[in-house]
Amino acid sequence: MKYYDKLIFELSREGRSGYSLPENKFGHCLKELPKALRRPAAPELPKVSEIDVVRHYTNLSQMNFGVDTGFYPLGSCTMKYNPKINEEIAALPGFNGLHPLQPEATVAGAKAVYEGMDKALAAITGMAGFTFMPCAGAHGELTGLMIIREYHRRRGDTARTKIIVPDSAHGTNPASAAVCGLEVVEVKSNANGLVDVEALKPLLGPEVAGIMMTNPNTLGLFEKDIKEIAALVHECGGLLYYDGANMNPLLGVVRPGDMGFDVMHLNLHKTFSTPHGGGGPGSGPVGVAKHLVDILPDVKVSGFNGNFGVILRAYAYILMLGRENVKLAGKYATLSANYIKESLKDCYKLPIPSVCKHEFVYDGLIDDGASKAPDGHGATTLDVAKRLLDFGFHAPTIYFPLLFHQALMIEPTETESKETLDDFIEVMRKIAAEAAENPMILRDAPHCTPIRRPDETTAARNPILKYQDSICE
Repeated sequence: MKYYDKLIFELSREGRSGYSLPENKFGHCLKELPKALRRPAAPELPKVSEIDVVRHYTNLSQMNFGVDTGFYPLGSCTMKYNPKINEEIAALPGFNGLHPLQPEATVAGAKAVYEGMDKALAAITGMAGFTFMPCAGAHGELTGLMIIREYHRRRGDTARTKIIVPDSAHGTNPASAAVCGLEVVEVKSNANGLVDVEALKPLLGPEVAGIMMTNPNTLGLFEKDIKEIAALVHECGGLLYYDGANMNPLLGVVRPGDMGFDVMHLNLHKTFSTPHGGGGPGSGPVGVAKHLVDILPDVKVSGFNGNFGVILRAYAYILMLGRENVKLAGKYATLSANYIKESLKDCYKLPIPSVCKHEFVYDGLIDDGASKAPDGHGATTLDVAKRLLDFGFHAPTIYFPLLFHQALMIEPTETESKETLDDFIEVMRKIAAEAAENPMILRDAPHCTPIRRPDETTAARNPILKYQDSICE
């Protein structure tokens, strides 16, 4: 029996137990919970032995993929290795036992971490100050937009209700703007994958609160017209918001503050190497330029500063690298991305051939093998991603950004060796050859995983969120 083939409830057998406690010999000394706090009936927990529990969850844990198990080139996510010394520091008793409601006098060490991180991030980004309340990147986006809205409100300029978002932006950008009550106006990219300045000009006016950008953008391209864009937006009275999801390649090279951005968030769990994925944890501190610092205390998005453990790990990472080596991280990430891009451009369509930063986008295979497929339909980007799993690599981001029909977005990081990159390149070339010669190999992939191709659409639309006997019948 494979322990991951069944739910823990399906392993349940009447009369089994995972523990045995001695009988109470202290009689009246045992305090019972008040009736009001007790369940009316015993919880419906599975009846399993300890060995069944251990094997079940150990096998499940081995099905997970992470940066500790293999190469994780997930575009726009910066899945870099997390140094274990960061974990040791976060586990120190003086840190991991903190409670947010402790007296202030007992948390001087934690306060010093926040203060040190504030100064470090300000130096790296060119911002004047940060708030650490936001618990994730999107939470940071919302916070930054609230700061922009409050800035205009204080000036009595309540007509500014529109936010400009490039068509290549992360999906959270328009979502965060909508939650903040702002109207999203899309600006198109030009043929080079950059914001079209001429298309931007007619969108500017007295109703514009600002523009949300990430630089480099989601195609991994540096927005070389950023100074002109900043001047145009500021001239019309708007502010510039920097989505820090793509900050990794800029470390020590250029600062958002120097590019003209007024507000930004950082994904500490991406750029500064703390564990993330699967919904958390995260941290999205928001930094502002000098003229917005006085607004920071008045924008409350949490009762406490967010995710201290993540902030602590990121601070340890920054201190460990130091000023000199932080500068190398972005450069090595850029070198890794361009190395893969150039090595595979004869197998995969490269819609924008210019030098990229931390990530780049292919638009499917050059030869998808359609002429050799029984139904005339060749291998797709999804098939490439599924086939990669057979070789022990996590798939890159697929079908995003939406600018390309068969988008395959690849982001190696500075923590990967040349040997790992070469192995990935070799496998990608092998997959391209399979697609051209026998595309059905890809279309039936993966072949070596516990499950093949789950129906993700049905799972999303009709999720089963709790165990029911009927699902096993």
